[in-house]
Amino acid sequence: MSAIKKDYKRITTKSLIEMKSNGEKISMLTAYDYTMAKIVDTAGIDVILVGDSASNVMAGHETTLPITLDQMIYHASSVVRAVERALVVVDLPFGSYQSDSKEALRSSIRIMKESGGHAVKLEGGKEIKESIKKILNAGIPVMGHLGLTPQSIYKFGTYTVRAKEEQEAEKLIEDAKLLEHLGCFALVLEKIPAHLAKQVAESISIPVIGIGAGGGVDGQVLVIHDMLGMNNEFSPRFLRRYMNLYEGMTTAISQYVEDVKSKDFPNEKEQY
Repeated sequence: MSAIKKDYKRITTKSLIEMKSNGEKISMLTAYDYTMAKIVDTAGIDVILVGDSASNVMAGHETTLPITLDQMIYHASSVVRAVERALVVVDLPFGSYQSDSKEALRSSIRIMKESGGHAVKLEGGKEIKESIKKILNAGIPVMGHLGLTPQSIYKFGTYTVRAKEEQEAEKLIEDAKLLEHLGCFALVLEKIPAHLAKQVAESISIPVIGIGAGGGVDGQVLVIHDMLGMNNEFSPRFLRRYMNLYEGMTTAISQYVEDVKSKDFPNEKEQY
């Protein structure tokens, strides 16, 4: 049976739940600036994630941990100004919600008020339950994130596949059901076995978005720099590169340098 594809002028949290109900897959990509967000939104993406992956691809940090709340708000506000259709979800950065539910609420309120984002995303399950409850009670939509949680990388010590062992898999299923029960509108599952991700997606009513979690979930998310081939050093199994912008941009810039040096640019038609 083919999916029912509805034409949404504006994507909301309710739209995503409808998509899951209708069997329509959800498309999600990251963006961190106005120009890229404008392109991504115009191309018809459903959800734009202003990810703390900006710490890696925009600022050059090894992990997502260094990025601050102020920096996330800056990136998110740039994205929101460009978007007309997509739902904009903003990551709460490391240290802004884990230890104190009141701090989590303050951080979320700042993101919503100062950036204009539509929802926030948090990593974790039972251990951040109080933070999620407080944010939701304030009327702020929350997207969950389980599996590989990059903000906990120093705890795990590796970016390998999570929840391969039975105990961790059981906890992930329990956490997914808890997030649904608390009122999260969707859930990201990162780098877990495909059969487990499919089991989770089928066991809860909210949409499950996968990254490295197979095709049995309700949608997919990738980092825009990775899928466009701007980053040629990152090649996990789950990544499909739709372009090779690294090569194309390097060639174009090299040609520009050559044209300037040789006085070919600007020519007579390119000056006043």
